[in-house]
Amino acid sequence: MITNDVQYRTAKAQVERLERLLGELAERPIPSDDGPLRRDLEVAAVEGQLDELRSQLAEYDALREGSVAVGELSSLDDVPRLLVRARIRAGLSQRLLAERLGLKEQQIQRYESSDYASASLSRLRQVAAAVGLANGDGSSKD
Repeated sequence: MITNDVQYRTAKAQVERLERLLGELAERPIPSDDGPLRRDLEVAAVEGQLDELRSQLAEYDALREGSVAVGELSSLDDVPRLLVRARIRAGLSQRLLAERLGLKEQQIQRYESSDYASASLSRLRQVAAAVGLANGDGSSKD
């Protein structure tokens, strides 16, 4: 999952590189001893990576545009992913979320990269409120 604009730009650049690679693979002559199977496998691998990156980019764009829901909470394991999705949907960068919480941006980066493993329940509630999931007192904003 793409969680910030830096990762988004990196993924877009990777898509461009992989698209160029597909073009190069199509133009490269097939060595007679390899046959087309090797080429097909190479193309399939690159296309698989492209599909995954494009899917992640589309998800990030849709969240930023507010055209998809944050998601449903079916277990506590979903909390970290939903907090990140809600932050993106709210149009908050990691820096802006950190400012809202009186933290450094690096702390939000650590929380998100570790699936909020070190965050207390109180901190999770603060993050949820800051990204619009709840008021922080257990009640919904809606």
